[in-house]
Amino acid sequence: MTSSVLPRRRSFIRKAAVLAAGLAGAFTLSAAQAAYPDQPVRMLVGFSAGGTTDIVARTLCKELTTTFNQAFVVENRPGAGSNLAAGEVARAKPDGYTLLMVAVTSAINQTLYKSLPFNLETSFKPVALGAKVPNILVVNPQLPVHSVQELIAYGKAHPGMLAFASSGSGTSIHMAGELFKLKTGLDMTHVPYKGSGPAISDLVGGHVQLMFDNMPSSWPQAKAGKLRALAITTRQRSAAAPDLPTIEELHLPGLDHFDVSSWFGVIAPAGTPDEVVDKLNAAIEAALNKPEVQARFANLGAQIEYTTPQQFGAFIKSQVDTWRPVVKASGATVD
Repeated sequence: MTSSVLPRRRSFIRKAAVLAAGLAGAFTLSAAQAAYPDQPVRMLVGFSAGGTTDIVARTLCKELTTTFNQAFVVENRPGAGSNLAAGEVARAKPDGYTLLMVAVTSAINQTLYKSLPFNLETSFKPVALGAKVPNILVVNPQLPVHSVQELIAYGKAHPGMLAFASSGSGTSIHMAGELFKLKTGLDMTHVPYKGSGPAISDLVGGHVQLMFDNMPSSWPQAKAGKLRALAITTRQRSAAAPDLPTIEELHLPGLDHFDVSSWFGVIAPAGTPDEVVDKLNAAIEAALNKPEVQARFANLGAQIEYTTPQQFGAFIKSQVDTWRPVVKASGATVD
């Protein structure tokens, strides 16, 4: 064999080895993605158990567990207006095994917080929007008011005596209260909690007087007589509470165009493979189409809202842009 042939053969062998390794790697990656999920999946929630974000997450995780025959486990990580949970997911390995049940809070936080270790639009990969819910204005039954008009009159007659609870600084619950305060000129104190659960508990106990809570977590308390519902914050009445007026329809001074709602969806760390995201999206769509899931959400006052990953990404951007001027107008900020 000539000396010129040997180098060519060695070069051919090396190229073949590289090609084989590449094909093997691609096959391994494809097989791993095809097998997803082959271990338990964590879905982080940035609030305490019992709030709407938690309820939506647990409903979807139950369905995903059945669909994939693999455990989807909710882990509550309350704190910093859901930023602790969001930060943990942003830092997680982008393999689809750590997800975040994201809420409107995160869109608000992009403006509310002076500095965040992540960006909602670039640090995550959208999976699917799941549901939208209105907020409702609820008060402790011992407060001597039975309407929004009476609440405003009471607040003006007792400046500084009203405290409104929220599930955390920067949540839509907080912003609804700030917007109401701004538009009515009431002197009210904001009291943030680590989730709707403990906030509602203190509201029922009389430690705070009112709250603009997500409907799924507070409406059952109102129906049970533990809270008094005064109005809904969206422009349309809710099918779950058709007799409850909207704030806007009352035509009170400064409260025209009062429209606040919450939304909840699933996002993953940036870099999560498209194949994994598409699998999750399809499974979430199937879950949201189930009559029993729709009935559960409807009973809680939630409206099913499914999107593709691309549509959800555009929606998230629009929400960041929508809440920016509201946050700035309220003067609220968190270091």
